[in-house]
Amino acid sequence: MSRSDVLSLYRRVLRIARSWTAQSALPHDTDTERKYIAQEARTLFRQNQQITDPESIKRCTEECEARIEIGLHYRNPYPRPTYLPPMGLATQKGRKLRAQQRLRKQAKPVYLHSHDET
Repeated sequence: MSRSDVLSLYRRVLRIARSWTAQSALPHDTDTERKYIAQEARTLFRQNQQITDPESIKRCTEECEARIEIGLHYRNPYPRPTYLPPMGLATQKGRKLRAQQRLRKQAKPVYLHSHDET
């Protein structure tokens, strides 16, 4: 992806934020969700501003596009949670713990890669 493609994606997110209407249609909720969308876009795009690896750029743009589509489809700008409890299937030490951590990392949806583990 070129710089202009990334910038057009950023502009698309900001346009969505400007025209966003909350599902509840309450002005306060709409304003809160608009601010969240714009702040989240600013934070993540600035956080990833220094990335130069084409594969990493592609992964970040795919995450952004996935979050846009999910947000528009469900009319909810917040990332969807994952319901696998932390370390729910592994003991606290040893090989099973490392395998569980690896599986959790692999199972993380594309639209949540920019969020820290909870």
